[in-house]
Amino acid sequence: MSLAGQYLLHPGSSPSIVGSRPVMGGARLGRLLRGQQGDSVVQMLGSVLTLCAHAQRRAARMVLWAAEQQEPAQVTPESTSLLQLETARDHLRSMALDWPQRQSQSLHPTQLTWLSGCPFPLATPPRVLTPGEVAVQQQQLQAWLESATPCTPLQCLAQWHATAQALHPHTRTLDVLDSNPDQQAANLRTIATDMANDPDFALRPQWRGACAETGVWSRLRQRQTAPAITSAWSRLQARWIEMLELISAPTEPPATLLSSGALPLGGGQAIAWCEMARGLLMHWVLLDAQNRVQDYRVLAPTEWNFHPDGALAQALTQLDPTDAAAAWCLASAYDPCVDCSVNIQEIRHA
Repeated sequence: MSLAGQYLLHPGSSPSIVGSRPVMGGARLGRLLRGQQGDSVVQMLGSVLTLCAHAQRRAARMVLWAAEQQEPAQVTPESTSLLQLETARDHLRSMALDWPQRQSQSLHPTQLTWLSGCPFPLATPPRVLTPGEVAVQQQQLQAWLESATPCTPLQCLAQWHATAQALHPHTRTLDVLDSNPDQQAANLRTIATDMANDPDFALRPQWRGACAETGVWSRLRQRQTAPAITSAWSRLQARWIEMLELISAPTEPPATLLSSGALPLGGGQAIAWCEMARGLLMHWVLLDAQNRVQDYRVLAPTEWNFHPDGALAQALTQLDPTDAAAAWCLASAYDPCVDCSVNIQEIRHA
C-alpha cells in the first residue's frame, strides 16, 4: 500500500473516483508521531506531506503551541505575509507545471521557456524567509508576471474556457470558518470531535452530515463578498485571480487575505486551521502531560474535494465515458495534491 495515495477518475461511471491517501486514515499519523514533540513533529509532517509543506508546518506549529499553552495561537502580520507568499508559490507551481500536462500530457517548449525566466523559485525555501525577503520575492513575482509572455496559465485558461463554462458541479462550500468568533469556535470544536472520534474521518470527511468542497472560492472573505461559484470555469479562474491578489497585497502594513490560527480544546487537545492554495487545512493533536504527541490527525483539502460522493464525483459521473478533456478540466479545478489519472472507457462498435 502506498501511503502517498492516488486517485483514478472514471468519467461516466459510478463510482467515478477511486483511491485515497492512506496516510491520512487509520490513525497512521498519530502512530508515526507518537512520543515526539516540538520541532521534530513539525519537520516530520513537512517531510511526509511534502506538497504545500509550508502550510503543514505552519498548522503543526500553531496546533502544538495551542495544545501546550491551552491558549489560542498568536498569528503575527509577518507570518501571514509569509503564508500568502508561499500560497502564491503553490498556485504558480500548480498552474505552470500541472495545467499544461493535464491538457496535452506534455510541456511544449514555449511553456518551459516562459517558466525559465521566472525570478521566483518554485521550490519552497529550506528556511523561513525574513519579512524583507518576502517583500522582495513578492515584488519580483509581480513584475515578472506583468511582463512575461506568453503566459502559460492564461493560455491554459483560454484553452479550457469553453469546456469549463459548460461544467456546473453542485456547490456546497465548507463554511467552518465564520465571521462570528463564537460560531467559528463551535464549528471547529465539531470538526475536532469528528477527527478525534473517527480515525478514518479525514479520508471521507463530511460537514453537517453531507459532503462539502473547499478551495479559493470557499475562503471566508470570498463567501462574504464574491458572487456564488457555479462552474468549473469559476473555480479555475478564481485560482489565477487569487495568485495575483496575493502577490500584490501590501506588506506595510500587511494585508490579511488568508486566515489561520489554533484553538485550544482542553485536556491537551487543540485544533489549528490554515487557508492554503487548495483550500482549508486543519490539524488536530492530543498531547500527554509532558507535551508529547499521543495522537495526531490532519484533514486536508483533497479529501474533501475528491470524496467519492462529493460534487466532483457527481460531475464526473455525468460526463461521457470518453471525455478525458472534461475530466481533466474538473480535476484541475479542484486540484488534487496527490497523483491523479483519468481512465477512459474504450467504446467498441459492433
